[in-house]
Amino acid sequence: MLETNLKHIENTAEYKKFIEENENIMICCGRMGPMCIPVYDLMEELEDEYTHVKFADMDYDYPEAYVIREAPECRGFMSLPFNMYYKNGKLVKATGSIQNMQQITAILDGQFGKPE
Repeated sequence: MLETNLKHIENTAEYKKFIEENENIMICCGRMGPMCIPVYDLMEELEDEYTHVKFADMDYDYPEAYVIREAPECRGFMSLPFNMYYKNGKLVKATGSIQNMQQITAILDGQFGKPE
């Protein structure tokens, strides 16, 4: 399990339920490595401000993380983490590699709206 304070998604059943039950979602699929940890930290920081978005992580090395690893939108990704953004159960954006605060908030604002 990843060592974050985010909600951990451990299998495909949890993944599907999480996507079905929440309107706006960001899931970061990665490892506890130098490209992923900064993204987890930013997500933890954004949770308080973006209360209309649910944030979660998924361990890239879990067998059931194939739902993200093998997503067609991730085929060209060359490095972790894989960052997935869902609205109303549909994937609306996918990015690979490290992202900074401005990149993440631009996606969140564009896909889900700015916090109130």
